Amino acid sequence: MYFDAFEIGQEFTTPARTITEADVAAFSSWTGDVNPIHTDAVFASQSRFGQRLAHGLLGISHCMGLMSRINIFEGSAVAMLGIDNWRFLKPLFINDTIHVRIRITEKRLTSNGKHGLIGRHFDLINQNGEIVQAGESSVMVALGPEPVK
Repeated sequence: MYFDAFEIGQEFTTPARTITEADVAAFSSWTGDVNPIHTDAVFASQSRFGQRLAHGLLGISHCMGLMSRINIFEGSAVAMLGIDNWRFLKPLFINDTIHVRIRITEKRLTSNGKHGLIGRHFDLINQNGEIVQAGESSVMVALGPEPVK
């Protein structure tokens, strides 16, 4: 979708995905975050959560990945501009099935008028309908398709 197709208040919902043991192991390996709350089942069983948690940043990563499955910014996104006011509201566990609700919160042209800025609010929602993470991320988008060269 290009700039003109977006409207403030518009909502999109992604397909769901289950967070697996492999996801958490790979994320730990890639990032070097091997905190025992993520990697040690015995340690985590004695924590206040009673089980291992998926990494908070894994949740953010899944938000972006799930969004790509609905193709609203594929081919039109120029640059993600940041992640703001992100909150980890509830724990995210291995075997949670999550989906994302995206709401358009802002729409304006860049100062030079060559691109559009789209504000987005993300809710990461688990299988129980609970919002486990929420935050904002703006993206710069093209006004229309690139001319064929």
